Amino acid sequence: MTQIKEKELFQVIQSVVQAVNMTVKIKQDDSGINMSYNFIGDYVGFDAKRLVEARNELMLPTSLEIYVKTMTLHELGHAVDREALQASLPRTIEIFTMKKQHTLKEIYHQEQLLAMLIEEHEMNIQFEQTAWENAWMLNRTHPLVPEEDFDYIKQHSLATYQKLYEQDLQAYHHLLNQQMVQLV
Repeated sequence: MTQIKEKELFQVIQSVVQAVNMTVKIKQDDSGINMSYNFIGDYVGFDAKRLVEARNELMLPTSLEIYVKTMTLHELGHAVDREALQASLPRTIEIFTMKKQHTLKEIYHQEQLLAMLIEEHEMNIQFEQTAWENAWMLNRTHPLVPEEDFDYIKQHSLATYQKLYEQDLQAYHHLLNQQMVQLV
């Protein structure tokens, strides 16, 4: 990723932040995550290389500018929900700690650990949906992205979270069924 492209992406993100009259900081990083909102530091982070890759993963052609504007609105939607994100921090830390203390095999073979993973998915999906609702309101008040592009990118983004949740939920139900069979 060239310096010019990174600077251009920064400018697009900054233009959205300014257009919706917010004061969230923007930071370029190499996290491998296209965009994220850090509610502790109150900033939007972006990985320029991953942003381009993520846009290229869309089935329908969408300009990079529209994609970045939409994702920026989404991250600002998280910023609008910052208090709820902060309130979830103690439980998020508990789940994070559990994941560090147990192997994936242990987590997927113990009902209470897998239940915590399911809870994390449910929290993430709720935060994602709320951020998209907030982003929709921001875009409605300050029209920056055509509605059909916004909706398509939103559905694509939410599908990622939903797919992971459904996989783990299926594993959880499978584990419960195995335990029921052993009790019989």
